[in-house]
Amino acid sequence: MAIEHHDYDVLVLGSGGSGLRAAIAAAEAGAKTGLVCKSLLGKAHTVMAEGGLAAALGNVAPEDSWSTHFQDTMFGGKYLNNWRMAELHAKEAPDRARELEQWGAVFDRTPERLMSQRAFGGHTYKRLVHIGDRTGLELIRTMQDRTVHSNVEVFMETTITRLIKDSGRVVGCFGYRRQTGEQISFSAKALVIATGGSGRIYKITSNSQDCTGDGYALGYEAGAELVDMEFIQFHPTGMVFPPGVAGLLVTEAVRGEGGILRNNLGERFMERYDPKRMELSTRDVVARSIYTEVQEGRGSPHGGVFLDVSHLDSDYVKKKLPSMYDQFLELAGVDITKEPMQVGPTCHYFMGGVKVDSDNGQSRVPGLFATGEASGGMNGANRLGGNSLGDLLVFGRRSGEGAAAVANAAGSVSLPAEEIAAAKAEIDGYLNGSGTENPFQMHKELQTIMGDGVGIFRSKEDLETAISKLEGLEARVGNLKAPSNRLDYNPGWQLCREVKNMLTVSQMIARGALMREESRGAHSRLDHTGYSDYWGEHNIVVGREGDEMKHTPTPVAKRDELEELVEARKEAEKAS
Repeated sequence: MAIEHHDYDVLVLGSGGSGLRAAIAAAEAGAKTGLVCKSLLGKAHTVMAEGGLAAALGNVAPEDSWSTHFQDTMFGGKYLNNWRMAELHAKEAPDRARELEQWGAVFDRTPERLMSQRAFGGHTYKRLVHIGDRTGLELIRTMQDRTVHSNVEVFMETTITRLIKDSGRVVGCFGYRRQTGEQISFSAKALVIATGGSGRIYKITSNSQDCTGDGYALGYEAGAELVDMEFIQFHPTGMVFPPGVAGLLVTEAVRGEGGILRNNLGERFMERYDPKRMELSTRDVVARSIYTEVQEGRGSPHGGVFLDVSHLDSDYVKKKLPSMYDQFLELAGVDITKEPMQVGPTCHYFMGGVKVDSDNGQSRVPGLFATGEASGGMNGANRLGGNSLGDLLVFGRRSGEGAAAVANAAGSVSLPAEEIAAAKAEIDGYLNGSGTENPFQMHKELQTIMGDGVGIFRSKEDLETAISKLEGLEARVGNLKAPSNRLDYNPGWQLCREVKNMLTVSQMIARGALMREESRGAHSRLDHTGYSDYWGEHNIVVGREGDEMKHTPTPVAKRDELEELVEARKEAEKAS
């Protein structure tokens, strides 16, 4: 069977918010642009960013500014953020929000007809522009429309299994069409990874089925470095009942609009953990607090806690939280205007990702860029709610423009025949080889290992046990085989490569978590409960040396001109 082939200046992998924004930017910069996505256009995980987009517009709080947003982001990330990325995000998010509005996005309004802004955990002021609790969906709708009108060619239901290099630079990629099993290759002068996170390594997650760490693993195999992989955000509030929807996100907008957390004793327990911010504390604090309440026997009947908005006006709840009202009524039989929700932590977001240049999104591999949740650095040890949508807009645009600049200056590229042959042999082997390992069973084993040993709370003993078990899976992963050899819509075939990707990501996380001997942000060690001065100044960078994975402590990327803002925030926190 002949391999279908396409040529582009810039190719974007992923059709979430960051991928769409990168593709738009590349196309508008004059590059012939293609976009590849595993599912259908518009089905990206970005729709789960429901609560809003953080941008210091000052529409509701005129005293807000980029500098305060920068300080909040740095504090939330426990100062492990890439300072330049946090600065660019805070400065440019307002323009990206206004741009969306100009492109047709519909936002909730103030009486003065400005974009309304709501409160979110960790933000000093009301800062999140929103449309009810469906903000991510509106963002995707708006940018999808812009993309198809920017002459970007889209390949839906197409899986990429390998990046192709020539003379040290990325020149394209290889994969197959999920509808037919037909193999496909792309040449590109620049390639942008925008594939999102890897929540499916955990059993309980808010992530969609497509979030299997593909971009992390593909970038790593191509020679890119990754950073901050030990930091995984467990969103405090996911559904815990019924079992079929466990982990489904309950947006932070519920707490932003006045939702109250209580345990089975009726106590507003956040008074114990963060009496200043209460329910609007940062996500890492709230998640650990809920987990602790449950572990100490003060949880709800289904293993969570109670989140209550029944004290608010019923019509207000339905207006501001329409998706949550419908979600609980339809899936759990709960009318949230009359009774509390039951919620618990769910794996939600990866602070880590491909290490990139702050200004243009380029990795250390020539021709390879990354953006959105697939990239690392902006959020440090913990992401503030609402920062993901601003992040993907700001850096999606920058990575698209950066990729176009490289592509427009490059000569022609071609795909080495031996690289294509190796990529073809890999996926053919999953389908027709002699392997005996079932990918569905191995995926379950992987999720159990990560849930037991690399969850919200971690210890040296648990991490070492997890790493040992992951190494056992590594010895078996080359023996994976799809249970069926059919070509069209074969989920087992798809999962073979995804399990390999998730295993690579899991090893990055577990080994980084073992190395970081402290508790900071989303990383909590039971045997190292305090901050470490050393680790407070270092990120952990993951790279490949031959066939070995290497974790290297690396000083945080700071900027002298921002030192005063950072120190001022640290002093303010000490004073409070």
